[in-house]
Amino acid sequence: MYFFYLIQCEQKAVNVHQKYLGNIGIFAMLALISAFPPLSTDLYLPALPEMVHALNASEAAVNLTLAVFFIVYAGSLLFWGPLSEKYGRRPMLLSGTFIYALASVGCSFASNIDTLIFMRIVQAFGGGASTAIGTAIVKDIYTGRERERAMALVMSLVTIAPVVAPLLGAILLKYFSWRASFMLLAGVGTLAFFVTLFFIETLKKEDLYQGSLLQSWGRLFVVLGNRGFRLLLLPFTLTQAVILGFIGSASYIYIGQFHLSKQAFSIIFSFNALCAVAGPMLYVWASKRISWQSIVSASYGMIILCALMLATLAPLSPYLFALSMIPGTLAVTVTRVPNTNLMLEQMDTDTGSLSALISFFTLALGTVGMIITSHFPGHQIQAMAGSNLIIGTVCGLLWLYARRQPAVKMLPDHVCNVPPDK
Repeated sequence: MYFFYLIQCEQKAVNVHQKYLGNIGIFAMLALISAFPPLSTDLYLPALPEMVHALNASEAAVNLTLAVFFIVYAGSLLFWGPLSEKYGRRPMLLSGTFIYALASVGCSFASNIDTLIFMRIVQAFGGGASTAIGTAIVKDIYTGRERERAMALVMSLVTIAPVVAPLLGAILLKYFSWRASFMLLAGVGTLAFFVTLFFIETLKKEDLYQGSLLQSWGRLFVVLGNRGFRLLLLPFTLTQAVILGFIGSASYIYIGQFHLSKQAFSIIFSFNALCAVAGPMLYVWASKRISWQSIVSASYGMIILCALMLATLAPLSPYLFALSMIPGTLAVTVTRVPNTNLMLEQMDTDTGSLSALISFFTLALGTVGMIITSHFPGHQIQAMAGSNLIIGTVCGLLWLYARRQPAVKMLPDHVCNVPPDK
């Protein structure tokens, strides 16, 4: 019901800009390109232990294919975002999806770990265009609470990827090798490229940045000069380390420590991913009854609760480990909509650079969680517990400080009501 209502709510605004794709088509395109990060990691998570032996590499080296992807992906956002302000969203999106598709093919043919890491770097660079430009497109089309509802819908659609990806990856492993996962990613990139061909540019010619190429990248510093944006940056983006720390260690914990099969791992991993799917829509429901500021504040307490459960219950069984991650998963995904919307609200211009910086810091700081857990083989659960406790405490205090500062342009507490189910 929520999905159909939200699509109907945004139909008029979308059709003005996208007469070829239509309202459903534009949401499908945004969901597809925004799903590049989870698909690029979760799809081959069940194969990580197998890849250690197949490529004759260490566990840390194979894990580097995950970490380096997020690091380069995050850095590439700063490249594509400002360029989309100067040359338009569509040309940059076409370029990025084309590079991503070709690099995915290269990953599937990698004969050693060094080649795979290099191709993952190229894949991440191309894929970065999707995240940077996808968020900018949402702001191009929508404003205020309409933008919040649109982001909730897109993010809910995107979070289906972590549910489907490990299950699909396990099925592929049953019949093929780990290389099939990257061939499938090549197909996803190709599909995104052809869908983008029907996308109509959302920036008018007069709105394109007229300065030089170097000056367009310099707009990143203009955005960083906004104090309201800076105050929100760390408490809103570091929390992603809770999710990425879990993603980076999940297969080693479930398969290595608890000795689950790859198929059982994909099922139990998808349980936590289902919580992520529910997050954005749970926010839409909760924000009709509770102020969004209270929801954001409560999320940091949930991260601390997740840390305590990881330290006490999680080591006992794989099911308690999955249960312990629920508060942290919901805390991050429920607040992703209001957090992103509030950061976008801090500036009326430089949308490409603004969205690029949001995504960059979300991924770059999120990778901290993945790096921490990879340095404690055999003790990943304890490492996650410690890092989550620090993240929940520090980010919670920073948010309480930021929300009281006049430099932060706050949004009103009310939201457009979603009609009850009939």
